[in-house]
Amino acid sequence: MACSPVTFQLGPYLVLKTDSGSRQLSLFNHTCWTVGRSDDNSLVLPDRWISRNHAMLQGMVNGEFYLIDLGSRNGTFLNGRRVSVPVTLHDGDRITFGQTELQFFCPPSSAGTEAQASQLAPPNRDLTATAMLHVRRLISVMVVDIRDFTVMTRQIDERILSEAIGTWFRRAGEIISQYDSWVDKYIGDAVMAVWIHDPDHDIQADMLDLMRAVSDLATMTSQLHQQFPLPFPLRIGAGVNTGYAMVGNAGSGTHPDYTALGDTVNAAFRLETATKALAIDLAMGETTYECLQEVGASEPFFKRRTLVLKGYDSPITAHGGTFSDLTRFLISH
Repeated sequence: MACSPVTFQLGPYLVLKTDSGSRQLSLFNHTCWTVGRSDDNSLVLPDRWISRNHAMLQGMVNGEFYLIDLGSRNGTFLNGRRVSVPVTLHDGDRITFGQTELQFFCPPSSAGTEAQASQLAPPNRDLTATAMLHVRRLISVMVVDIRDFTVMTRQIDERILSEAIGTWFRRAGEIISQYDSWVDKYIGDAVMAVWIHDPDHDIQADMLDLMRAVSDLATMTSQLHQQFPLPFPLRIGAGVNTGYAMVGNAGSGTHPDYTALGDTVNAAFRLETATKALAIDLAMGETTYECLQEVGASEPFFKRRTLVLKGYDSPITAHGGTFSDLTRFLISH
C-alpha cells in the first residue's frame, strides 16, 4: 500500500517528511515492512532515487526492529551512515532512502511488552491466545553465516559491499520463504531461520525442504561474485539443529512470524561455528540426522563427529560434511 497519513497508535512508527508536512506511519500491525518504488511494497515511496525493492524493516517479538538494505543501488542510510549489514533501530533514528527521509520512533512503553505482543498474535493452528508467547514446539533451526566476511570488508568499496550483501540478504529471504520458513533473525553477516514441525505433518518432508534451502543458499552465495566485483567468491557455513523450544507468534493467522528461544537455538549457532575448525560446510545435531536417516541419510553423506561446543559441559554427537556431500544426498531424492 502507498504511504498515507495515519493516526498514531500504540507501538513503533515512522515519520515521513514531505513538502506538505509530516506523516505518521504506524508499524504496529505488521512485523515486516518492505520499502521501495514498486507497488508490491508495504511502503511505496515515489522517489526516483529509490530502487523498486529498496529495503526492509523487520520487527521482532521483543520489540526490536532491524533495518536491512536489499541491495539498493543508491543505498540506505541510518543517521547519515550507509547500511551494509542489518542494523538495530533505536528511538529517534533517521533513515534515508534516496532523497526521502524518515524518522523511527519506538516509545519505551511499546518496546516488546507481553500485552502488546499478544495483541499482535492472533491464534494460528493449535496456538491459543493465552499460550501464544509460551508454546513448546518441535523445531529445526538453521544458521547460515558468510565466511571471511570481515576479510572482504577490508578489500572492497563500501557501496559495492552494501549492494552485494543487501542482495545476499534479499535472496536468502526469498530462498528460505520458498521452502516454507522465514528469516527469524539477522545477525551481522548471518541469518537464522526456523522450521516449526506440525505433529500432523511429515517431519521428513520438512527436513528435506530445510536441506534444499541450505543447498540453494550455498549455490546462490557462490555465484554472487558473477554479479558484483568481489575480491573472491563468497562461501557460507551452516549449522542445523532439531529439538524442542519455546516459540511465540508475532504475526497473523495467514502470515505467522514465530521467534524461538532456548538451547535448541543456541546449539545451532555453535554447530555453525564448529564447521570452521572442522573444515566442513555443514554440521547438524543428532536429532536432525536421525530424522534424515529415515529418508536415506547415512555415514557416506554426513560423517559422525564428537564435538565440544562452547558453553556446553559435555561433548555432543553431530554429523557433518561438505555441500558436495549434501548435493549427492539431495540428488538421491
